[in-house]
Amino acid sequence: MNPLSLLLNNHPKGLQVLFFTELWERFSYYGMRAILILYMIASPQEGGLNFTSPFASIIYGIYTSLVYMTAIPGGFIADNYLGPKLAIIIGGSIIALGHILLTINTLPFFYSGLIAIVIGTGLLKPSVSSIVGNLYIDNESKRDSGFIIFYMGINLGAALAPLVCGFLAQSNEFKSFLTICHLDPKMSWHFGFGAAAIGMILGLITFIRQKYLIPDGQVKPSHIDLNLPVFTPLTKTETNKLLIIALLFLFSAMFWAVYEQGGASLNIFANKYTNCQIGNYNFPPSYLQTFQAVFIIIFAPLISKLWLNLGNKQPSSQAKFVLGLILLGIGICLMVPASYLALTHKISPLWIVGCYLFEVLGELCLSPVGLSTVTKLAPSRYVGLVLGIWYLSYALGNFLAGLWCSLCNINNPIAYAYVFLSMAISALLASIILYLLLPLINKLEK
Repeated sequence: MNPLSLLLNNHPKGLQVLFFTELWERFSYYGMRAILILYMIASPQEGGLNFTSPFASIIYGIYTSLVYMTAIPGGFIADNYLGPKLAIIIGGSIIALGHILLTINTLPFFYSGLIAIVIGTGLLKPSVSSIVGNLYIDNESKRDSGFIIFYMGINLGAALAPLVCGFLAQSNEFKSFLTICHLDPKMSWHFGFGAAAIGMILGLITFIRQKYLIPDGQVKPSHIDLNLPVFTPLTKTETNKLLIIALLFLFSAMFWAVYEQGGASLNIFANKYTNCQIGNYNFPPSYLQTFQAVFIIIFAPLISKLWLNLGNKQPSSQAKFVLGLILLGIGICLMVPASYLALTHKISPLWIVGCYLFEVLGELCLSPVGLSTVTKLAPSRYVGLVLGIWYLSYALGNFLAGLWCSLCNINNPIAYAYVFLSMAISALLASIILYLLLPLINKLEK
């Protein structure tokens, strides 16, 4: 029996389907994310758009925030009109179209591709998480563990994506191959975007062929008509639980504002100030992003097993959030001395790898647990909508990530040091505030 089968052995069979569906969807997203900002700031001679670093950072922040912001209308549409299953199929198809548009080397197609990915992801993401949550309606004790395994699938796709798309977009070997084929090597970026499209198509094929999801009554909307649904009043208990989600929303946004520097300031820093060479081989800087996902693949089953073993003795979801923020702050703090070292020479990539290690450990304490908490606390009739609102915390975090990145002067490592320090202080301060709020949150949860 392979390791994945062992992990999935004590979980519903539908988890395996969703594991591979999200694996390929995230391959498409993270493959594009690995090269997007580098493509925008690359010169025309390199086949890029020649955007300034601050402008590219803002575009990156707006785009990645909208990817999650559209989860609100997407979750609403899935809950009330399409059902999560059909929403996933339609959303995935639109995402694939967006990546295909990015393979066409014109500015209108570039923006059109980003818009298509935004719309498609809004339909797909809350629907997948909603179905995962429904798998554990009768088995709450395995919910956090199941979401961590699901999260492992996300990051298996995310680990492969920078290697494949980064190789196609940036490697000298592939550019030489294009030259041999009498193609312009500047087109390499668009082959990277094309690989992302193939990933999404594979994800759709996986999902359409599924067998083991929840019953039909739970994958279709409860009604389909042209009238807006009537919102039934919330009970006091439901209101209190939504207040907990609202509080955690703020800390989730702070987390992602720092974590998403992996595709923004850390990506640019790696491109300009990091020695991306092993022996005589120069590897694309975008390869470093694969470590975020690789670390999740390594540590996700260990942490999942830890929560299972601890059972009722494990920390509360809110306490896990505190730990996640602390680890995040430690990780980004490593980049402060690294920035000073970059004044005199290109730094070792191990600085960035170390940063990613701490950030990933924090992510495993916060992100899958956040999804699990939302599906547990949200009123059952509004799970898709509340998940959509939860993804708005990712949207806000990604937008702030772009703004934070825009403050960096690409030609001044000290500017990076100050920005990274501000991120570390913000994360650690947020962890202290949340820790002080734990008694209030525990009271609201009762």
